[in-house]
Parts: sequence; structure tokens; C-alpha cells
Amino acid sequence: MKHSGFDVIVIGCGHAGSEAAFAAARLGVSVAVVTHRFDRIGEMSCNPAIGGLGKGHLVREIDALDGVMGRLADRAGIQFRLLNRRKGPAVQGPRTQIDRALYRDAMQEEVRNAPRIRVIEAEVDDLLIDGRRVTGVRLADGSQVHARSTILTAGTFLRGVIHIGDRRVQGGRWGDRPANGLGQTIDSFGLPMGRLKTGTPPRLDGRTIDWDVLDMQDADTEPSLFSFLSTTASARQISCGITHTNPQTHDIIRENLDRSAMYGGHIDGIGPRYCPSIEDKVMRFADKSEHQVFLEPESLTDDVVYPNGISTSLPEDIQREYVQSMRGLERAAILQPGYAIEYDYVDPRALDHRLAVQDFAGLWLAGQINGTTGYEEAAAQGLIAGLNAAATVSGGDPVIFDRAEAYIGVLIDDLVTRGVTEPYRMFTSRAEFRLSLRADNADQRLTARGIRIGCVSAARARAFNSKMECMQASLSVMAGMSETPNTLSGAGIEVRQDGQRRSVFDMLRQRTVEISSLKSIWPALETIPEDILRQIQIDAIYAYYIERQARDIEQLRSEEAAEVPYDLDYSAMSGLSNELREKLMRTRPRSIAQAGRIDGMTPAALSLVFAEVQRRLAKSA
Repeated sequence: MKHSGFDVIVIGCGHAGSEAAFAAARLGVSVAVVTHRFDRIGEMSCNPAIGGLGKGHLVREIDALDGVMGRLADRAGIQFRLLNRRKGPAVQGPRTQIDRALYRDAMQEEVRNAPRIRVIEAEVDDLLIDGRRVTGVRLADGSQVHARSTILTAGTFLRGVIHIGDRRVQGGRWGDRPANGLGQTIDSFGLPMGRLKTGTPPRLDGRTIDWDVLDMQDADTEPSLFSFLSTTASARQISCGITHTNPQTHDIIRENLDRSAMYGGHIDGIGPRYCPSIEDKVMRFADKSEHQVFLEPESLTDDVVYPNGISTSLPEDIQREYVQSMRGLERAAILQPGYAIEYDYVDPRALDHRLAVQDFAGLWLAGQINGTTGYEEAAAQGLIAGLNAAATVSGGDPVIFDRAEAYIGVLIDDLVTRGVTEPYRMFTSRAEFRLSLRADNADQRLTARGIRIGCVSAARARAFNSKMECMQASLSVMAGMSETPNTLSGAGIEVRQDGQRRSVFDMLRQRTVEISSLKSIWPALETIPEDILRQIQIDAIYAYYIERQARDIEQLRSEEAAEVPYDLDYSAMSGLSNELREKLMRTRPRSIAQAGRIDGMTPAALSLVFAEVQRRLAKSA
């Protein structure tokens, strides 16, 4: 049997696959989504949360380009909190605990109602190849699905193995089969591959937790939402409990390390440094007598609790013992054991900035298959892969964001230039221009570009244009507003008495000044909506720094414009070390700027590359 009539195939419908499918469909192409089970679409395999530091920025950017993750997080969020609230907006990160059932149901509803998307419940057994081009997929029943572009979003399913102590179970996640045939196919392509590991904690029965003895963490009274279209949180907000490991917990873990899959030598894959297992915490931070554990309810409609901070690969009996050693968990029952999962990934240096495989036309990779960890990183990659796969079908321009305009650009450039040695996680510290790349201004940075690309709905475009018109009108109202130091002091604002008039923008830049005080001086500010005034204030706070940063951005873009030919012969370049020659041949940088970001690149070596590029240009002139 042959399925036809599709432009794009998306393999898998997790967070990467769903964003890829929606993005491609928004560009007007037909999409076939092949996934094992429709009822698993929108599943949150690990932590029931979205956002955080760096990750929240990615979700806002996905939303600014009309992706779905932010809107659904706002529908399913049950505890919104703004992280780093005491720091500046550039490093603040919106986060919310998610009701798993609400999120899953909302995602399935979106997929069901999406025009141009058809879901095929099946297992992909192989990719169809014509020379060096992928032309579709073969399903386990022997039928074929053909398309011009194929996006593989395999998550942790490629030859996935679940580890609980010395017990090994083949699986892509708890309760789901792995994609072994597909893993063998990718391996046969000769792409550089490796094994990574991630883990999850045991799930607890909330009815067996003594909540009364625990400290509780409440949601923010004013939720920081993810979507620029959302106005309020939809679900009831809850509190989560806080407990701690203790010396007894650590003794139990140390005494049973040889029974841990990771410490017992059963796992070869490398785990995420920034989300270590409880075994890692106990061993790496031996001087600490306790570690904080957040007890996060997974839903408003069941009693499953996610103990954030104790992921493990220890046997079930040891998991029960160390869980019950903690305050409030003395009677806690485990509903599902924690486990580690080991899986194949492809070295992302085999991809270009579109997330297309360089050596096989028609194939894109997105999500954990590229060595990342987290729903947000996966969704961002899915969005870019979907837009580019669709653009290839329709003859549109490549969709690439640089490091100066989006965290999405930082994420993808880091992956395809540097590769990964452990599961990659986004942090604000990874962005050189993070003062510009704030979560609050993601729409100002990206939505207009999304409108030009064609991936933004008419409703979002209207909302964005209306907001920008309101900002411009508000700035016009504020233009020319200034006052003397005496007047400002009279309103209770501390200001140097130097006789110099201060503009309203000067005052907004001072973080200690309350907007209510400014309204008493300039009543016209009352006519400006609060959210617009707050945005103008944030822009004013960072304006000086961004002006200084603009020179660095201009230099970056100048270097990005200095293209490096794909077929440049690095092997013939004298003066390059063997290590750099190998890295350049593997990465095939598209610009001098990207070449400069390769690990170990020296100024002298970069000069050699640039000189060779100049020689090639002179020859062809």
C-alpha cells in the first residue's frame, strides 16, 4: 500500500514533532504525522513543567512565531512562577507546572483540528532512499508514505533501553516500544552517532504523602504567561510541597551504588550535567548533607506526584527505601519506578542551520535525536525544521535565525557548530546578546519576521500590529515629557539637585522609581495601558546597553555575511592542525563567524581560512 499526496512527513509527534507539523502546515503544505499512538501525542515523558531560565525564553520565541507550546502551557499551567524575579528582565524565566492530562488533551485537540495535517498511527520501519535523497518512509506493515521532505523527531526512541538497577527493558519511554529498525537505518547512513542518557524519578501517590509537615511553595499571584495572546491562566493554581534528602537518604544510596544501572556499569551513554541523578548528587556533592526535592502534583484530577530532584536508575526496592527516608514521605507509595533511559543520537554537526542533514537531501532532524534535553529545546528545533522542510517544498527561502536575534538561533548554532558532549540544555548564559534577547520582547524581535515568512496567523498578526501601534502612540504621548529636579523630589523621587530636567524615559530607567509616582507628575501616563507602559519601561532600562551592544551585533553580522564555500578543501590547507582540519571538514561552516565558534579555533587558523576564502573569491571574479 502506498500513501501519497503529502509534501512533508513528520516521524514522531512529541514536542519537536508537533511543532514541526504545525509549522509546516502553517506554510500551506500537506503534512503526514506518523506516530505509534494518537493517544500519546502531547505526552510529557518526564518533568510536568514548561519553561525556566533560558527555556522560558525559547517558549516565548516559539509563541512569537505562532507555535503552539506557549498557548497550551497557558491552558494547562497549574503553578506559574517567574524565576529570577529579583534580577533584571533579561535573565528572568517564566515557568509553570503543567497538568499532564490538560496539556495532552489540548495538544491532541490542536492536531485533530489542524488543517493539512493527517495522523497515521504506525511504526516507521525504514526510510526510503533514492541515491542520496530521502523520499519517504516504509511502515512496519510494508506500506509506504512518500513526500519531498521528511522530519525525524525520534526523541529517546532510537534503540532506546530503559534501566532500573540491573533490569534492562527495550523502550522509548515507560510503556512504549523503541524504534530499533529506524535506529539501524540511521546508523547505516554513516552519520556520526553516539549514545546519551537521561533519567526520571519515581512517581508517588499524593494520598500517601504527609503534606501537613512540609513547606509549601505557592504560585505567583500575578502569573507570567507564555503566549503573547493569553490574558489569564486557565486552570486552577496550586501549591507544591518541599522536602529534602538527609544523611540517612545518602547512606542508603551510597550503600547500594553497585546496584545503580549507571554506577554498576550497565550504561555507556552520557547524562545531563545540569539535571543529575540522585546518585550523582550524593557522589559529586559529598559535602552536602541534604538536597531539595520539590513535590509537584502532575494533575488536578489525579494523585500522581513528581518528586523533582531524585531521578534515579536504582532498583525499585532501593527507590522505595530512600524515598521513605525523607520528611513527609515516610509512608509514600511509588506508583511508577524511576528509571534511566539510554538512546541513540546523531552528532548535530552533521546538520546545517536549517536542521537538514548535509549529506542526505530531503531529511531533517529535530529534538533529542540532535543531542538536546528538554521539551522546550525540542519544540524550538521542531519549529525550525518544519518551516525549512515546508520552505524547501514550496521554493521559499531558508528560515535561519542568527545568535543576535533569537535564543533559537543560539541553540541551533551551538548544536551544528560545536556539537554536544552531553545532553544540551539552554541557559541565558549561552547567549552573547542576552540583554537584547529577553523573554518580554520576543514578539518585538520575531513576530514581524514570522509574518514575512508566512507562518503567523492573521489573528496573531492583527494582535501584534495593534500592540505595536499602541506602543508607538504611547511613545508619542510621552515625547517631550520632562520635569525639574524640584518637581520630581516633591513627588518623593530621589534625584540629584543639579538643575537638569529629567525626561520620563530617564525616570523609567531607574528601577527604584515606581510608575505610580511618575503618573502623579505626568497624568497623561494614565492613558497608556499598564502592559504597554511596563514594556516601554523595560525597553528604556536596557536602551543604553543595547546601543553599545549594537556594534558587536553589526560585527557578528558582517562576519556571518562572509560566506565560506561548502566545498572548501581544508585537507589541502597548510598551517592547520590535524584536529582543526578534521573539525572544519565535519562542521563545514557556512560563514567565517561560524568557523570562529568551532571549539579550539585559533585566530591564526581562522586567518588561514579567511585567506583561502578570499583567494577563491578572487579566482572566480
